[in-house]
Amino acid sequence: MLLGTSVVAFAGMLLSSQPRPALSFLARAYTLEVVMYYLLVAWLVLSAVALVFKLTHWRTYAERAPFVRPAVRRALRYASYVVWLIVAVLAVDRLVMGLASAWAVATTASSRPVDNALESALYMLYQGRQTFITGITTTIVLAVFGTILAFFLALLLAFCRIQVPDRSDNDFVRFWKVVGADFARVYSTIVRGTPMMVQAGIIFFGGVAILRGAGLTTASINVVWSPFIAGFVTITFNSTAYMMEVLRGGIESVDPGQTEAARSLGLSQWQAMRTVVFPQGIKYAIPGLSNELVVNIKDSSVLSVIGTFDLMFATDSIAGIYYQQLQANMIAAVAYLALTMIATKLLGMFSKRLSAQTGPVVVMSDSTVQAEMLKPQHDRGDV
Repeated sequence: MLLGTSVVAFAGMLLSSQPRPALSFLARAYTLEVVMYYLLVAWLVLSAVALVFKLTHWRTYAERAPFVRPAVRRALRYASYVVWLIVAVLAVDRLVMGLASAWAVATTASSRPVDNALESALYMLYQGRQTFITGITTTIVLAVFGTILAFFLALLLAFCRIQVPDRSDNDFVRFWKVVGADFARVYSTIVRGTPMMVQAGIIFFGGVAILRGAGLTTASINVVWSPFIAGFVTITFNSTAYMMEVLRGGIESVDPGQTEAARSLGLSQWQAMRTVVFPQGIKYAIPGLSNELVVNIKDSSVLSVIGTFDLMFATDSIAGIYYQQLQANMIAAVAYLALTMIATKLLGMFSKRLSAQTGPVVVMSDSTVQAEMLKPQHDRGDV
């Protein structure tokens, strides 16, 4: 407790030594701030004394140290609360009010402040707010809808990927099962083995070349095959491969006995997969599928190389106006962090809710199959 709170107290002393912002509420309470500062110093001194005592009496510290007595420990605990409160007040005064002061300056300045990096970055954010909003909106649309479409395509490819010729299949069905499984395997290998930036270039410029070869003009190509559409196709194309493997892993993690029990009850391979295996496998795959949305929010930044007006393209545009690459990229970093944190929180809530409402589907050899799983429904003795 002493050493841990000492780190907090030292951080509070560093905050107190920083210049007061224009909106500081401690500016008119200088005496109070001095008292708080020396309370933090007193805690550090007390912690140093306790550390020296422990080093010199480390064998008998538990018996001789006054700091282990119940009354002293209780007083130290209350004192640590005071230290945390002081540091919290200083953090609000220096950090929160400092940010508010910088924002007030940035929104009223006629030109970019050059003496304060925070005010300069906020000025760029305020002046380019419409550009950043457009970029953030595009990033969200690409990530969300690209992931949703990729999920449905991944379902189809995952089903093809796990297909195994059955004894009851004819030659035509066997052929397409082998072709489907091989196609899904090759697709996954190629997509997961190449960077999304390269895929974006191939998809966009390849589409432009095809349309130009068909006789379309540049203006017509920009309408039919815009960077936004190419970026959406790229994210969908890329995410499908990864989500397919996540789904395949979830499906294959289901006990094979579940499939055997379903087949023994008369279900076909497709019925067993749809009603027994898949409902359980999708639950195992939810964390990986949710993570793909967060990945797409970040990885969509590479689409700026083909001209997609996402958050990274907006950042480069603002940086080119003010010639401030570092500050513009810091704004983008905060925006990406906020988007990923919000997405992670929402997906975590969705996963918990889905897990709580969806019970496991268990098929035992001596259980009765539900009507929607097998029609007509048989009694246990008829199976």
